[in-house]
Amino acid sequence: MIEFHLDEEHHWIADLACGHGQHVRHDPPWQNRPWVLTEQGRKEKLGMVLECEGE
Repeated sequence: MIEFHLDEEHHWIADLACGHGQHVRHDPPWQNRPWVLTEQGRKEKLGMVLECEGE
């Protein structure tokens, strides 16, 4: 992940190095990502590798 931005519904999207984006929601119990809720949490995840789901 190289940075984050909000979509039109205020959900966080991770911008990937390949140019695609991927939602990184905190939506327990299905998706548990409390780190996405704070700027510091998102900053700590920069550089983490997510598998690209784009085409």
